[in-house]
Amino acid sequence: MSDLNNNIINTDYKNEINIKSNTNFQKILDNTINKVVSDGKVPSLLIHSCCAPCSSYTLEYLSQYFKITVLYYNPNIFPEEEYDYRISEQKRLIEAMNFKYPVEFIATDYTPMDFHDNIKGFEKEPEGGKRCELCFGIRLEKAAKMAKEMGFDYFVTTLSISPMKDSYLLNTIGDRIAKKYGIAYLYSDFKKRNGYKRSVELSKEYNLYRQDYCGCIYSKIEREEKSGCK
Repeated sequence: MSDLNNNIINTDYKNEINIKSNTNFQKILDNTINKVVSDGKVPSLLIHSCCAPCSSYTLEYLSQYFKITVLYYNPNIFPEEEYDYRISEQKRLIEAMNFKYPVEFIATDYTPMDFHDNIKGFEKEPEGGKRCELCFGIRLEKAAKMAKEMGFDYFVTTLSISPMKDSYLLNTIGDRIAKKYGIAYLYSDFKKRNGYKRSVELSKEYNLYRQDYCGCIYSKIEREEKSGCK
């Protein structure tokens, strides 16, 4: 296992959200934003981004209320050229979009062993199974750790914008890791209110590269097998 799962930080942080399978995460986000607005504050937010298309709507939406830094940490991505290209597309999008508050960007080095070490034994799981759950945890934990160390008010991931991603699972993982590191998770389901549809529109507007597989070698193989390509 990588050291991402070690060094638990003991804190007094608590949240009052009781997550259930039918929790309306968009409503929770609405309440958070309403409080931010009423308090007259502009909190800092570290957003883990899986790719430029998924971040497009999320940035358009949240940059009205938060000072954002986008974190690109996705050790699952294969091959390295794909990783680098997704970074370049993320940078290009941030530079092209107009925001109420400035959006900054951080990209980590390509560290595929972070992924492979943590999903051992689950390589043959179908997409959406335990392998993906572990992968979500790796990336959210990195975001939480960096957000805590850098003094951000919140952290979140763009992953929930995908119709293929379980928002309950993502928010449950985010909640658990938030408590571990003592930093607030921004409960959300970005696919709501036509978020995914808007991300597709923005992808076309900015001519963004939209990959045809989630990112890891196993999802790539699965997609090729389904399409009949080798």
